[in-house]
Amino acid sequence: MEESLTIDPDSPTFGNRHGETPKTTKPDEEHPFPHQQLTQNAPKEFQDELVVRASLLPGVDVTESCISVPGARAFRLDSAMAAGPDEAFQCETEFAHIHPPGDGSLHMTLPHAVYDRMLDTGWGEPHPISGTMLVFGPRTEDELELVWQFIVTSYRFAVGEFSEPSR
Repeated sequence: MEESLTIDPDSPTFGNRHGETPKTTKPDEEHPFPHQQLTQNAPKEFQDELVVRASLLPGVDVTESCISVPGARAFRLDSAMAAGPDEAFQCETEFAHIHPPGDGSLHMTLPHAVYDRMLDTGWGEPHPISGTMLVFGPRTEDELELVWQFIVTSYRFAVGEFSEPSR
């Protein structure tokens, strides 16, 4: 599985997301409702595939999120492996979560260069309050593979495989 990783956190390369930008909710400090994808949602089988793959990463448990909506499936790292910077975690050792099936988008922590590249190429948007990246759910097999690479990059950030430069 790990041999297929191609996102270099120092100089990430991946193309633009095709099509219109999905509609999302826009929470704010006064109205802190969930940040969710409303259109172009990922098929449930793609969502389930991402969860299965994440559960196979060393030291990862798929469990209830400590920060997201009920029904979100969190990817939490065994605390003994959590060697990444504080910015690599949303809460406790949760580095990513996928929203319930009616949504299918994900929130995840990412190294700055990957985060910035995702914004430039239309693959996600920052949470309006926390800034954590909302990654749009995959619509095709090719998008599934790229979103999987984003999850693995988040995982690698959490286990401390690369250092995070200051912004």
